[in-house]
Amino acid sequence: MIVGERKNRLLTIFIGLTLVLFGLLIWRLVHLQFTLRQNFSQSSQRQRSAVVPDHPRRGLILDARGRILAASSKTYHVFAEPRQLMDDPEQLKLTALELQSILNEPGWQICQTIDSSLNPGYVKIKKEINLQEKNRIQEAHVPGVGIETDWKRSYPAGNLAGHILGFVGAENKGLSGLEMKYESYLAGKQGEQMFFVDNYRRPIGARSAVSSDAEDGLNLVLTIDVVIQRFVYEALQKKLQEYEAESAIGIAMNPWTGAVLAMVSLPDYDPANFSTTPADSMRNRILTDPYEPGSIFKPIVAAIALDAGVIGYDEKFYCENGFWSAYRGIHDFEGHQYGDLTVREIIVHSSNIGMAKIGLKMNKQQLYDGLRLFGFSERTGIDLPGEDPGLVWSVPRWSKLSITRIPFGHEVLVTPLQICRAYCVFANGGYVVKPHIVRAIVDQQGQVIEDRQPATKTGYILKTQVANWMLQTALTDVVKEGTGDKAVVENGQVFGKTGTANIALPTGGYDTRNYVASFVGGAPAEKPAVVVLVSIRKPNRSLGKGYSGGRVAAPVVRDILENTLTYLGLLNQTTPQMAQP
Repeated sequence: MIVGERKNRLLTIFIGLTLVLFGLLIWRLVHLQFTLRQNFSQSSQRQRSAVVPDHPRRGLILDARGRILAASSKTYHVFAEPRQLMDDPEQLKLTALELQSILNEPGWQICQTIDSSLNPGYVKIKKEINLQEKNRIQEAHVPGVGIETDWKRSYPAGNLAGHILGFVGAENKGLSGLEMKYESYLAGKQGEQMFFVDNYRRPIGARSAVSSDAEDGLNLVLTIDVVIQRFVYEALQKKLQEYEAESAIGIAMNPWTGAVLAMVSLPDYDPANFSTTPADSMRNRILTDPYEPGSIFKPIVAAIALDAGVIGYDEKFYCENGFWSAYRGIHDFEGHQYGDLTVREIIVHSSNIGMAKIGLKMNKQQLYDGLRLFGFSERTGIDLPGEDPGLVWSVPRWSKLSITRIPFGHEVLVTPLQICRAYCVFANGGYVVKPHIVRAIVDQQGQVIEDRQPATKTGYILKTQVANWMLQTALTDVVKEGTGDKAVVENGQVFGKTGTANIALPTGGYDTRNYVASFVGGAPAEKPAVVVLVSIRKPNRSLGKGYSGGRVAAPVVRDILENTLTYLGLLNQTTPQMAQP
């Protein structure tokens, strides 16, 4: 009885185990047939085929009139698949000898490159081969070797627009400037070409249906006009060398739209050779280097005071004959001695004392709010990376002296772009524009995908009467009879303001030997077509040629305006009709 029960129990266990084993076997078969089917299929296909990446062409970058600033041309690379050669030393040797005769590369070096590759499926043998070498390799059907198509970025204008365009790295990815900012538009989408191959990885049929074509990148059309860019570039280069200065910047902007027509920062670099460029030359100082602006800040503060109604157009301020002992002493530039001056005369003669007294007419909050309304201490939002917001301290951090120093451009940090935008407010009658570089994004057929021009006249920050008076009276008279007389252009009325700014030291105080010489203005004064800012840092005073904004920077702006207005056909027009970017 006991023996029978034991036999039954063992039989039950045996049957149970048998069913479990059969169940596992069935599960394994189902898993292999259905779950892993795709993996095995792909693995089999990989063994029978070769996958070659299909790189998209990076989009063009064009100036406002369709001139090419950045483009990509097709290039070819030779690659090998090490796993197809390493198991057969004789075949590796034959492949290296064949490539040696075509590429003029040492055979032993080719063997070493293949042998040392950490990637069994791919190793690049030689970059950028010529068309003849490509054809010879394809005709030779070299085992384990393929040709990869790629694109090489070129910049026909060289240094001319380097800081604007930026550059691409080894993977054809934007690393600076517009190339980085608009990477998602310019890059396109990579594809894959899959071909059936024999045991030696040689193509034996058409491409597989699973291949996918690359999608080329979109193109950028800029507001930059390469002709105006060259006017600014050459005028700055000439003055930089003449005065042995440390650096120089120049901007030209359409005051009605905020379109940047030219932007130059020196020293500069060629995007095609960025890897050998000193770091100091890579910096776009227009965006990255805020500075104390000096006297070019005076019209902005005076306009805020006039707009607030705390001073009158004809109100006079006693300028203490050149030195005011109050507020730790304030003196006018180069010992100029003035008595009673109106607001217009304070700007024309650039009196620090007069501006300090205008500042005292305002309370701190009024001045601070006015500066923030102009956009100081915040980024302009230009479509370039690396913009610094500058700095206007909040009112609780102001000292007793701040209300007298800020009006003549001390104790604030601004970018050249912010100053240029502020003068656009004077030129267009009182409203803020948004500086921008890209006009539109277009596809390969020239169809506009995105219009990138911001809305204009988004809000007036200055009464039109104040803006017009500042432009037509004060800033025009600066050129007619004041410190900006070297900016005069024949047959066209220029407006503007000079600035000779102290350079603040990181440890406090100011560099008493070196200055930033600036001039900002535009023309024609009747209806401005362009606003231009030039700042030249540390002109060499030992040359004895001067160092002030009126002496150094104003003539540069004159040359730029004269060339630009002639190019646009506006010098003899009192109501110019400039094409809107």
